[in-house]
Amino acid sequence: MTNRIDSKFKSLLTILIVIVLGGVAFYSLRPKLTRSVTPPAVPEPLAPLLGYEIVNTYPHDPSCYTQGLLIKNGVFYESCGLYEQSSLRKVEPETGKVLAESNLDASYFAEGLTLLDGKLYQLTWQENTGFVYNAQNLEALETFHYQTQGWGLTTDGSALLLSDGSNTLFWLDPTTFQVVRQVKVTYQQQPVEHLNELEYIKGMVFANIYLTDTVAVINPEDGSVVSLIDLSGLRPEQNLKVQGEVLNGIAYDDQTDKLYVTGKNWPLLYEIRLISNAVPTPAKPR
Repeated sequence: MTNRIDSKFKSLLTILIVIVLGGVAFYSLRPKLTRSVTPPAVPEPLAPLLGYEIVNTYPHDPSCYTQGLLIKNGVFYESCGLYEQSSLRKVEPETGKVLAESNLDASYFAEGLTLLDGKLYQLTWQENTGFVYNAQNLEALETFHYQTQGWGLTTDGSALLLSDGSNTLFWLDPTTFQVVRQVKVTYQQQPVEHLNELEYIKGMVFANIYLTDTVAVINPEDGSVVSLIDLSGLRPEQNLKVQGEVLNGIAYDDQTDKLYVTGKNWPLLYEIRLISNAVPTPAKPR
């Protein structure tokens, strides 16, 4: 009887030791597992001032004067500007290869671009004319008109959001193309002008401020800038010599949580991750 009790006691003791050691191992490994989790490309909440770190670098066609950029189902759609050079492109991200292209008439200067319900919407600069395409094959479907200049374009999932270089954002009905709402964009109660390429990310409007390395993150409810992103240092050296070849192009993949940026005639496109930046360096147009 004593031997059986001793045997059961030893077995129980062995089980307890295994459980304790297993628990110690789990808790010792847990911090390592936590540290290995990739932080989001666009953190929530956003800090008032943000910097970035480069995650990946991809080739970009330097002949494209980027005016609009978005990504859907693993493919970039890009609007390339300038008179006699404007086009709409479907691009392979990893290689920069143009998979399909639709050229605009030489009299149009292409601007912002967005995708809504399987249709691509593209603005032009001073021609008050926009184009609608089938996103699958880039077939032109119709044209539309608006009263302002066309700079940036994005969507909140129901309306088109347009910038015209001022500090105003316009909401357009995607069926009638009539303005249904507008807000004035301000930072610390001062107007923020030169709003250019737009991207709607996690309920906020991200806007390039033209001729700067700064992206403003705008609350669409009241137009207040809730965060400034300093992307200085990304502009390739060969583009520094030309004033207009600046940062312009923001694409966010909500399926993979990846954020991409590029610029006009840049040879590179970057995947970045936003990080807190304590240095208050909001850039002004040069």
